[in-house]
This record gives sequence, C-alpha cells and structure tokens, in this order.
Amino acid sequence: MYQEELNKMIEAARAASKNIMNYYNEGFHTVYKEDNSPVTEADKTSDVLIRNILSTAFSKYAFLTEESRDDKSRLNNDYVFIIDPLDGTEDYVHKDGEFTVNIALSYKHEIVVGVVAIPMSEEIYFAVKDEGAYKLTKDGAKTKLHVSDKTEDLTCFTSVYHFAEIEKATIDKHMDKIRHVVKKGSSLKACLIAEGKGEISYRLTSGTKEWDTAAFDLIVHESGGHVVKILDRTKMKYNREEVRNLEPYIIVNKLENILL
Repeated sequence: MYQEELNKMIEAARAASKNIMNYYNEGFHTVYKEDNSPVTEADKTSDVLIRNILSTAFSKYAFLTEESRDDKSRLNNDYVFIIDPLDGTEDYVHKDGEFTVNIALSYKHEIVVGVVAIPMSEEIYFAVKDEGAYKLTKDGAKTKLHVSDKTEDLTCFTSVYHFAEIEKATIDKHMDKIRHVVKKGSSLKACLIAEGKGEISYRLTSGTKEWDTAAFDLIVHESGGHVVKILDRTKMKYNREEVRNLEPYIIVNKLENILL
C-alpha cells in the first residue's frame, strides 16, 4: 500500500534537497519569525516545490506545512501531507550540515508514510505502515532499519540548539545507563535511533510541532522503536487542530529504556 505516495514523497524530498543545497552553497538571507525562529529562502521555496509535486499527483489530499497558512480545512480530510521543508533551520543557518526535509502522510490521524531526506549526504530514510523502515544511500543502496537491543551503555542524542535544562538533568540522573551524549540536529536524532546508532532522545519542552515529528515517528516505529508521550506512554496523533506538541515525548529503542 501507498507505493505511489511513497515514490512521489521521495521525489519531492529529493527535489527539495537539491534546492536547499543550491541556496546552501550559493548564499541565502535569514529572517526571524515572531517566535524568534529563523526562516530562509530555502525553507519557503522548498515548501512550494514539495506542495506542487504532491498536489499535482494527489489533488484531493490536504496539507499541513510549516511555511504555509493553515486554514484548518485539512481537519475534514482523511489524507493530509505533513511537511517541514527544512527541519533544523538553525543548523542550516550555522552551516553544520545537520538539517533534513520531513514529509509525512497522515490517514485518519495516523502516519502511514514517512520520508526524511538528508540534503547534505543525499541519504533518505523512509517507512510505510506495516512494511518496515529503510535507508537509501546516494548510490541507491537500500538497507532495512532496526533499532539496537541495548539496555546498557546507552547513547542519548540531544538537540544542538534546543537542549533544555530539564533534559540535561534527566540525562545526568541516569548516567549509570546513559554513557554517551551526542548533539545532533533536526530529525537526524530519530533516524539514527531507527538505524541502531543510539537509543534515546528526550524532548521535555513544548517547542516542536507536528511537522517536526510526523515523518520520523513512523520510521522509528517501523524499525522497532517507540515515539511516545511521556505522561501516558501513548503514540501521538496527527492532523490535530492544535499542531503544537504540547506534551513531552521520548524517542527510544525499547520501552524499558524510558528513563525519567
């Protein structure tokens, strides 16, 4: 199922990645939104590019994207593309290479296809519901993903620019198990956990929105891991009226590694 959608989402992610790297190499201007978050021409033009490719192929599907006005009509549609055309704009502005393109498809509030592209390396992580998670390399090699089985000597990924004191305190409390703390930008944290290269990533503040988490959510789950709200250990629903992820959540390889 969803093979046609997956193919077009990968096509859109690749087109956006190329566009993003053109600006990255040739120069761009940065402005700041009301919430003091940065936005560049690469964010905005990639948003238009992705929406054009997907809306041409799936004219009846709705959209929720970071860089377009949300008129709430999507709430009446079973199928919604949830898009962050440039996740990790802070990383992009600082030119550290750790930014992604996030494209997800929600069906009745559940993610059924997720694509995360890494413009810098031309790698793509993707998953389809009940069909597993995979990584595509620049040369086209395809590898099935699986989280690690570790419950000791854990690696925790933290945000480069949004690492909260409450997260640091939580990690410090569990240094008997969390032995490695690594800063990673954007959705890379979740993708690396899906790939078995780390075990935990906390988000204990309310700074993210649906488009930040939707694509990697499915990739982590289809690789055997978990993205759950900490308070009740349940999965997030998508295409909500409130797009902010107000509840703290954790990305983890095993539920027993939810260390609070």
